Amino acid sequence: MNRRRAGFAAVLLLALALAVSGCVRLPQSGPVVETKSGGALDDEPGIFIDPRPPQQGASAPEIVKGFLDAMTATPIQTNVAKQFLTKDAQASWNPESRTITYADASPPRPRGGASRVSVTLTGADQLDARGAWRGRLPHSDQVVEFPMTMENGEYRIAQAPNALIVPESWFEQRFREVSLYFFDPTAQILVPEPVFVPRGEQLATTLIRGLLRGPNPGLERVSRSFIPSGLTFGLSVPVSADGVADISLKGEAGPQTTQAIELMLAQFAWTLRQEPAIRALRVSIGGQQIQLPGGVSEVSVDQGAAYDPTGFQASSLLYGLRTGRLVSGNAGALDAVDGPFGERPYGVRSIGVNLDATEAAAVSRDGRTVLLGPVRGPAADVRQVVSGAADLLRPAWDFGDRLWLVDRTSQGARVSYVERDRPTIVDVPGVSGRSVHSFLVSRDGSRLVAVVHRNSGDTLMVSRIRHDDQGRVLGATEAQRISWEGAGRLRIRDLGWLNPTTIAVLHVLTGELSQVRTISVDGSPPGLDSLATTLRGRVLSLAGSPVDAESLYAVTRSNLIDLSNSDGGNATLDPGVTSLGYVG
Repeated sequence: MNRRRAGFAAVLLLALALAVSGCVRLPQSGPVVETKSGGALDDEPGIFIDPRPPQQGASAPEIVKGFLDAMTATPIQTNVAKQFLTKDAQASWNPESRTITYADASPPRPRGGASRVSVTLTGADQLDARGAWRGRLPHSDQVVEFPMTMENGEYRIAQAPNALIVPESWFEQRFREVSLYFFDPTAQILVPEPVFVPRGEQLATTLIRGLLRGPNPGLERVSRSFIPSGLTFGLSVPVSADGVADISLKGEAGPQTTQAIELMLAQFAWTLRQEPAIRALRVSIGGQQIQLPGGVSEVSVDQGAAYDPTGFQASSLLYGLRTGRLVSGNAGALDAVDGPFGERPYGVRSIGVNLDATEAAAVSRDGRTVLLGPVRGPAADVRQVVSGAADLLRPAWDFGDRLWLVDRTSQGARVSYVERDRPTIVDVPGVSGRSVHSFLVSRDGSRLVAVVHRNSGDTLMVSRIRHDDQGRVLGATEAQRISWEGAGRLRIRDLGWLNPTTIAVLHVLTGELSQVRTISVDGSPPGLDSLATTLRGRVLSLAGSPVDAESLYAVTRSNLIDLSNSDGGNATLDPGVTSLGYVG
């Protein structure tokens, strides 16, 4: 659990303790965590489920029920589940090919006598072999058919879906969401891909297995791997008592350049650093130890800092406008920058600063033009890069110094980016042409998240941005809807990053009541690690960063409410401060 999520969880525990003691009062401002604790442990639950094997004389529906029950074995294993299959079906069944979770399942029903048994899954979702979320199971697959046969006088399943099929409540308690780290097409920055993996001692093994599978084929031109294809490893990735993971790979890697080896090790390091017990790693291919220049074979999990997906050496300061001038600093201490946008007002309403805080993009008060200029530098360098727009939202930057814009025209949203002072329109299916209220672009340049307004309420949409190996934008994938659980009409006022794969959403409940909820960019439903904080008073926006050490703030007219720390706390906001946020 990262520091900020731990802070949310601690706030929740404090609120619960006060509620139990009967001494809680509803504050006039500040966070009250309302739902979904992040207090789940990374270890496997201390509950053991030892399923029964097939019983003599069991009916065909009982065999199917026993098979489904056996897949909930804890610790996770499928040895008992296989016993419900025929010998041939055991040899061909591959439960590692995907995972299906369901909210409820109908009792197994025989069809055509006892030759076939069907089960209807309700609220079924699926994950691929990597553990990546793939959304709702197609309706046609929600009725699962099990052909039955007699083997040695007992009913057995003749063919089973190649999947682990388990209740979603069981899944939430035993799996955690982590990331596999790949590279962008230019090999300049790491791109995290969220996956679900079992909790417990086999985390390192599961992570390496996922990395070796590579990125999802649908993410071509979005992310790439520098781990040679075709490599395998033994039964596990052992971790020594002093925290060193040994990755022994088998197969032919072919000749590798020093840079390719460095990039491969960065992928391993960033992926394994999610296991706190691992401090370093060693990699061998075909029995030969991989070494960095200087003969170093033991690599720290801090290897590859230059490829940080949140931006290498990105500014950690807050930036905003105060009476039209650019200010920067920490919460409660914002000062005008020593540059053109800080020295005089340019008549702008929103501003975005690039990752290393050298350039700022400012949207005019009427939303029709964009000025680009140095954060600190001569006023002569301020120039207009966009004109004639309709209604531009607050701009965003990625690591390649691309400036991303969304213009709310009468025909719907027009998405574009500015590079070398030239704007280029990008068609984002599901976002372009729609009514868009807010948007984010990830610092690694691989994701665009947008709030799309519909008659039924707001929806969250996420698209992947494609680039070539020179960094040129090639297009975007069709945006996928991020699920939102809860009753009532969704009204999203703002978005902010919590980490590279999680966003915070400001949802307006009433005029004086708002909710800040965290949600994964892969569209998976909220799990045990998702959190929600309810705030009284009018919250105007969020200031969020994907960097774990930087706080998530709820912004009001006079305060910054720190949602990341267990003690909460407010910082006074100078009058007239608007468009407040981090770089990016």
